[in-house]
Amino acid sequence: MGGKVGKFEDLEVWKEGMRLTIKIYRALNNCRDYGLRDQMQRAAVSIPSNIAEGYERNTNKDFVHFLYIAKGSCSELRTQIYLAIEIGAFDKAIGDELLESTKKISAMHSVFLSPFSLLLYGIGGQAFLVGVV
Repeated sequence: MGGKVGKFEDLEVWKEGMRLTIKIYRALNNCRDYGLRDQMQRAAVSIPSNIAEGYERNTNKDFVHFLYIAKGSCSELRTQIYLAIEIGAFDKAIGDELLESTKKISAMHSVFLSPFSLLLYGIGGQAFLVGVV
């Protein structure tokens, strides 16, 4: 679905990043490996934060740059989720759900970062992809 985006909070990829961040905080609520917990929380927070920062800069170049940073943070988080599952930081079922969320967000980033999308939709107050899953 395409639509007008006036603020970063309208971006589905930002919303999905926020949902993932909340899931990460909840999944790690009782984690006693403070180093891993803190690193996973920082990587998760970085995803929607970088999307928001890039969007607010109002240039395609900056938005793309920050989308790549957010996508990298998503991959970093996915790696840490695999580790957390293996060491028992949380249940495998929860880990699998979190992994799927990171894959979904990475796919959404790939849509935003495709040359066709950038040419067709533009950035910052213009028509932009909203609701791509």
